[in-house]
Amino acid sequence: MGLLSKIFTWWDGATIGTSLHTMRKGERVGEDTFGNVYYRSKKVRDGERERRWVIYNGANDASRVPAEWHGWLHQSYDEVPESHLPPPRIWERDYEPNRTGTVEAYRPGGALERGAKRASATGDYEAWSPGD
Repeated sequence: MGLLSKIFTWWDGATIGTSLHTMRKGERVGEDTFGNVYYRSKKVRDGERERRWVIYNGANDASRVPAEWHGWLHQSYDEVPESHLPPPRIWERDYEPNRTGTVEAYRPGGALERGAKRASATGDYEAWSPGD
């Protein structure tokens, strides 16, 4: 099933076409803490910008690209991101990708996935009904 999934799926890692293009024309630049691998084009023609791309480790989700690599992908700077990172602060939390659309997504008390029961309104709220 591994080969078939590489041929027919684009949402879970690189397809065969992307892998072949990367092997032929890509130069590995680095890897982030999530295992995503970053590449740039080996040759750049005169007048063209360097092409940069990422091969995700797992599902293709742009929110899994850390900020420093996002800046590099969008050519905010030319050096690899490690040279642009400030020292970590004691109050900083580890990066977490966007979990929307997954089983780990936040579900508030009134969400359908949590039984659609919510606390009754309290305070000075008075429901409107037609004819009042």
